[in-house]
Amino acid sequence: MSFALHGLAISQGIAIGRAHLISHATLEVFHYLIPHRQIDAELARFDAAIAEIQNELAALKHTASEEGAPAELSAFVDLHALLLADPLLSVVPRDRIRERRCNAEWALVQQMEELVSQFEQIEDPYLRERKADVIQVVERVVKALLGRRGGMPHKRPSGDDVIVVAHDLSPADTLQFKGQRIAAFVTDLGGATSHTAIVARSLGIPAIVGMVRARELLRDDDILIVDGSRGVLLVDPDPVVIEEYRLRRTQLELERNQLKRLRAAPCKSLDGESVCLEANIETPGDAIVAHDAAADGIGLFRTEFLFMNRDTLPSEDEQFESYLSVINTMKGRPVTIRTLDVGADKTLRQIERSELNPALGLRAIRYCLAEPQLFLTQLRAILRAANHGWVRILLPMLAHTHEITQSLAMIARARDQLRKRGERVPDRVEVGGMVEIPAAVLALGPFLKHLDFLSIGTNDLIQYTLAIDRSDEAVSALYDPLHPAVLRLIAQAVQTARRAGVTVSLCGEMAGEPTFARLLLGIGLRRLSMHPRQLLEIKREVLHADIGALTPRVARLLRLDEPARIRSDLRRINALG
Repeated sequence: MSFALHGLAISQGIAIGRAHLISHATLEVFHYLIPHRQIDAELARFDAAIAEIQNELAALKHTASEEGAPAELSAFVDLHALLLADPLLSVVPRDRIRERRCNAEWALVQQMEELVSQFEQIEDPYLRERKADVIQVVERVVKALLGRRGGMPHKRPSGDDVIVVAHDLSPADTLQFKGQRIAAFVTDLGGATSHTAIVARSLGIPAIVGMVRARELLRDDDILIVDGSRGVLLVDPDPVVIEEYRLRRTQLELERNQLKRLRAAPCKSLDGESVCLEANIETPGDAIVAHDAAADGIGLFRTEFLFMNRDTLPSEDEQFESYLSVINTMKGRPVTIRTLDVGADKTLRQIERSELNPALGLRAIRYCLAEPQLFLTQLRAILRAANHGWVRILLPMLAHTHEITQSLAMIARARDQLRKRGERVPDRVEVGGMVEIPAAVLALGPFLKHLDFLSIGTNDLIQYTLAIDRSDEAVSALYDPLHPAVLRLIAQAVQTARRAGVTVSLCGEMAGEPTFARLLLGIGLRRLSMHPRQLLEIKREVLHADIGALTPRVARLLRLDEPARIRSDLRRINALG
């Protein structure tokens, strides 16, 4: 019987293949008593399973490094290895086995449920979401205890592609899929920022998450169509529907190949306006993808990856080497390094704080100014790297002019420290600020007296303008980039910066969404920074846009008050070309 399921589309594309269900082992664990004489054997069985998964994760990390897997995967595998080494998972279950004479699987799952319950009480959304990592690690150990280590999908004898269907997927799972020709992922759990979403986008395959009951409703070898653009999963569709989707998939593949031809084309609109397209990156490896996509530079280097999921802070030399790697990869193009942006959904294990509302607490530039030694270490590393290429410093989440002046004083202090050490330092490095708070837009004038450039971070700007936590499923539907207040704040920031002769770019998720490209160009933006994989699609939009004709139409759109009318007008603007 044919039917359709709907979820959250998190990686575009179309896949047609057979379902491969990944078991959810923690739901299949039963409790039984262990005789006294077998307790030691049960403890040894538990220890062997832990050791097996530790070795497996280490091997996966090595494989990821050797085969050039996305950097996000390696980071997630590191996190899972750290969780597995934690005594709460590797030691406490042994005490349960000994004290309660229960089987190892049951002891581990009971400990997992207690930990998950504790995680659910945490206010910090980043830490709260780590319960998924705990579950995934335990799931892996339980499968080892149950002897279910196989089950990795393979190409079907019929030649059909494989579509993985799971309750949830761990990063280690997805690494094992590498080379198996997985066509798509479908999971019950997950959101736009889940591991599965990040991995799917990194691998460039379609995925739908948040399906709720897909794992329960589907069966192995069901014929599936995954529409990663619309978030629709078709189960056992009619042959006519399959053929229609095959044609759509072929068209998408042709479009992707055509996009590659744009790589060397100058990024100019129909009426000759030049537009700079830069890349957002998180790791030095991402810079290679940006270079291959002909990015004009790195518009946002998120440096948090150097600090997170580790017990010690990165040294100045370690940071310097990472920044230098990106500079060398970009071969003379600008590299904009954002200073550490932690707090809210990104926390450091080395410096823990308890806050009632982390999103409104000590985060980003506030955090750095409160930790001057940490800040100075990063600034020294950036200034040293600036000797080797075009480097710009970007200060996150500015709300007050004194945050800028204090940061500039810290940069000057870092420069003096390097000179006292006898190191060469550039006389001047461009310093810019991120516009992520409505207050920054409304009081931008004083900021511009101290800054060389601006970068609008729409992810946080939308969140703070609409008072919406985009990671909270209960309100995430209200997170609207086309809310009139959001658009007017963006337009005001652009106009204020241009009047002052200060360069302004936009580096949030809006920059990489083709639907918004002409809107942003009409607002006045000429610099956009996005995920490297989105660059060529946005370049195509620029090449087909007549900015002179767009500008008055977008000005009229900005005067509208209803999001529904704004969307309708935007559809008409996009249909012009």
